[in-house]
Amino acid sequence: MRKSRIFQALAALLIVSSMLAGAVGCGGPKPIVVVWYPNESGPVYGDTRAEVGKLITQATGRKVEHKFTSEYIFAIQAIAEGTADIAMAMGAVGYVQAKDMNPNLGLLFVNADKNGKLDEAKYFSWICVNKADADKYMSGGSYSIDNIKGKSMSFVSASSTSGFRVPTTLIIDHFPTDNLNSDSFATGGSGKFFSEVMFGGNHQGSAFFLVDGKAEVAAFCDIELANYIELKSGTENTVGAVYAIRQNADAPFNTSVRGNEFVLIAVSPVFNGPNVYNPKNLSDTEIKAIRDLFTSAEVTNNRKIFIDTVANPEAKGLYNIASSKGYVLVSDDWYNAYR
Repeated sequence: MRKSRIFQALAALLIVSSMLAGAVGCGGPKPIVVVWYPNESGPVYGDTRAEVGKLITQATGRKVEHKFTSEYIFAIQAIAEGTADIAMAMGAVGYVQAKDMNPNLGLLFVNADKNGKLDEAKYFSWICVNKADADKYMSGGSYSIDNIKGKSMSFVSASSTSGFRVPTTLIIDHFPTDNLNSDSFATGGSGKFFSEVMFGGNHQGSAFFLVDGKAEVAAFCDIELANYIELKSGTENTVGAVYAIRQNADAPFNTSVRGNEFVLIAVSPVFNGPNVYNPKNLSDTEIKAIRDLFTSAEVTNNRKIFIDTVANPEAKGLYNIASSKGYVLVSDDWYNAYR
């Protein structure tokens, strides 16, 4: 009888141990997997990614693994399917696509405006041309997209908000008699709006196609190029502004394209992209702890994420405090415009 009780106790202990092992895995809790778009997967963001991981560990006590991607859709699928737990710096369109795949996804926070608020939490989608060719895009004394038809065009990705959806919407509206839609820009060639269409895979890639001469026109955004370019003339994020690739720019610009200049011929504001979580591997307590830490003054003042180029012109990070100061909470309906 006594042996029977001992065996029953041992069996119960084994069941509990098995349940705990399944919950936390061998050697402790499962790591939190953070996926990054191609834009932030490169070496220039290495210190920033490490800092984000350190902060998530600080909030949750769990290790962090980073997942890098070469295509937007890989990051979108990873967060939707749960092979990643957090997707940092997504675009609005990518978030909407992922949310359509998995309605359980939630928003952690979004980078704020220069006042630390949501009111003007926007960045800018650019359509650009090389400075040497800029005169071809003058119309009525100012730059315009009137003459981009028939040119070779570089976009970022079909899932990019500022590198595809916003600029193509602008083009569709600007050429109403051409009966265009988003499919009109999938390819170029005879009978198409553009003579050639290419996709850079990330904002840096799209910009590289332009300054390297492969594309005559290109779409990309300001924040993803901030670590690689400098303003040469004009006002930031306004039509006619001239930018140059920095002489010490990192890959993919660490070639003869350094110093090459380009001009903004169209500028469109875009809602800042969200940071997204999949609740499959995160508890409510952990989600709250991550939100609380990342929206705190500690992170707002973290110069590996929010850089101050006035104090340190060579600083590299996700955002510049001149336009984006800290993270703030955001609700799903804020992105309804992109649905």
